[in-house]
Amino acid sequence: MELTIENLSAFNPSDYTIYDIRTDFEYRSGHIPGAILDTERKILSDPPKGEKVLIYCKKGEVSKDVAQNLAEQGVNAFHLSGGYIAWLLSKISENEKIEQEIEESIRTRFKRTIFSPFTKGITTYKLISEGDKIAVCISGGKDSMLMAKLFAELKRHDKFPFEIEYLVMDPGYAPENRQLILYNARKMGISITIFDTDIFKSVENVPKNACYLCARMRRGHLYKKAKELGCNKIALGHHYDDVIETILMGMLWGAQIQTMMPKLKSDNYEGMELIRPMYLVREQAIKRFRDHHNLHFLNCACRFTDTCGPDGCMPSKRFEVKDLIADMKKQNPNVEKHIFKSVENVHLNAVIAYKQGEEKVHFLDEY
Repeated sequence: MELTIENLSAFNPSDYTIYDIRTDFEYRSGHIPGAILDTERKILSDPPKGEKVLIYCKKGEVSKDVAQNLAEQGVNAFHLSGGYIAWLLSKISENEKIEQEIEESIRTRFKRTIFSPFTKGITTYKLISEGDKIAVCISGGKDSMLMAKLFAELKRHDKFPFEIEYLVMDPGYAPENRQLILYNARKMGISITIFDTDIFKSVENVPKNACYLCARMRRGHLYKKAKELGCNKIALGHHYDDVIETILMGMLWGAQIQTMMPKLKSDNYEGMELIRPMYLVREQAIKRFRDHHNLHFLNCACRFTDTCGPDGCMPSKRFEVKDLIADMKKQNPNVEKHIFKSVENVHLNAVIAYKQGEEKVHFLDEY
């Protein structure tokens, strides 16, 4: 049987056992409260008896087949039409604007944990200069949406003149994903410029490294559009936790020591620069901001995960590293700070070799 968002409210959620059959990556990025993750579809081999079951996936396509399979086994199973995306959209009132409430919380409740680290990062790494025109790039997730509001607050202080463009690139989102971005932007009072590309279509037949290619193409399109708008910088919403996770991922899976830099000069677009103003903002603070305002953001909008199988689509090393750091933190509460500081305290005379540009320098060269 099918439940739509409209008639779901007529049912008592406590009457159902809810199963989320998306990937672990998607579930941990956001899920319906109370839902049980079942990426491997264990419910099919061990179906529950004597209870109502509600199944949902990303868009309601895979869950329909799973619910039908369960029904054939005698289970009172339902699937959620439109899936998680439909549930997200149901949480957003098009006419509800909380712009002033959000701005006030940035100045008060979240000043110490969010706005102060934001401004500290900008000052420490000299990310903004007088006369800059910055394209604040919004993907639709919690990090970039908050970054947009932080830039608006920074602009309000008007300590020196700079300009902002709020830029959204649509790489080929499903209509409901694009709609969610537009709803949130309107709700939060962000005046976005949205432009279309066909990136998803370009990489859909790439057998390997499609995610890497997609990310590279996204950045190229953002640089190009930003330059067309007269910008000299693009701002991305990577935060402190992204930085330390990238350090460990590089060591454990890439056999290298490097980090996500707070700013980079573009190799292909002369005069353009990438900055990361959220560099010192902790992800947990961002989540508290999101939950305090009852906001629901886009998580993974890649259309290739719409019909993932039981083994998932994109195994996330980042979540493995998150778990690793969380385990280490139980023994050493300062482990995150130490990981971050490690790439500021590199002793070149105490490493076997290092790279300077394309040149590799070995300690035996000058021993």
